[in-house]
Amino acid sequence: MSGASSLKMKVARPANRGPTVMVVIPYYNGSKFIERSAQSVLDQTVKPDEFIVVNDGSKPEEADFLHKVAERFGFRVIDKPNGGQGSARNAGVAAGRSEYICLLDQDDYFLNTHIETLLDALPDNDPHFGWVYGDLYEAEENGDVLRTSMVAAHSSHPKKDAFDLLRYDMFVLPSASLISRKAFEAIDGFDEQFMGYEDDDLFLRLFRRGFSNYFVDKPVTVWCMNTASTSYSMRMSRSRFRYFKKLVANYPDDASKARFYLRDLLIPRFHRLFIADAYNAIVCEIPERDERLRPFTDELLTILEDYADIVRSNRWVSRRFKWRLDLQQRVFATRSPAFVRMARRFARLI
Repeated sequence: MSGASSLKMKVARPANRGPTVMVVIPYYNGSKFIERSAQSVLDQTVKPDEFIVVNDGSKPEEADFLHKVAERFGFRVIDKPNGGQGSARNAGVAAGRSEYICLLDQDDYFLNTHIETLLDALPDNDPHFGWVYGDLYEAEENGDVLRTSMVAAHSSHPKKDAFDLLRYDMFVLPSASLISRKAFEAIDGFDEQFMGYEDDDLFLRLFRRGFSNYFVDKPVTVWCMNTASTSYSMRMSRSRFRYFKKLVANYPDDASKARFYLRDLLIPRFHRLFIADAYNAIVCEIPERDERLRPFTDELLTILEDYADIVRSNRWVSRRFKWRLDLQQRVFATRSPAFVRMARRFARLI
């Protein structure tokens, strides 16, 4: 759906302005935020050539709201059945032609120089270019800023080591990145099975395919902490385990090269998270956060059991660790908040 031609001109750049850029926002029942995020795109010092919002199966009233906003703001809307954020991003990118892709989550917003800063950081001559990315502001849900740098404080940049990408969260956010379409299409975009960890999966695959990355030590986007997002949901827990299993399958141990991916990289990264999900569901220590997990206690304990089976089947993981994991499972199997809490406090098992 398109707005009036005068509004369309707001998001168009003359052909002589250099590389073409598109912005894609996945939208799912996001009426609370979409005007703020869309306005941040229109306010760019360097305008995008294409601006697409993908309605990912929102409720009818939410979809209607989006189309009315599009009429006023002049961006294009694509409607599709719900498939998750990765699916919506893929659909938006496929609908455009621009050489470079900027993605923005509906509840975040760009700083005014987002596109300009990332375009300025493009290398002059790199046939293997994959993406360039910057830092972020961290803000409350309403946009009030808490700090002006978060990415640089949590990880090393740019990305140079696949082992590091497997061991730690990447802290490369699509909303703070400019991605080459050539690279994006070469790896078939986002893996749509994920609704959480799809970002790390994308950039890991870009890295492994040999595409280069560059980091700008400057904030380009405002990341807003929205407690209703996937990050705080059962969908994230499910997606985390799917990603773990994908990594286990794609990175089998190779003793001849002394590469023990599960023991040395994946368990240190994911173990505490699987334990924490089960603990939070049973104990519900912070109800405002954990009540969402409590109805899924059975499923979370099954995920923990499946994770334990993978660990137990690996010959390179120590017997001591396997014994401890078995004991943790037995504690959780009681489903007693008091006993689980006591085991954590006194036995240091959890």
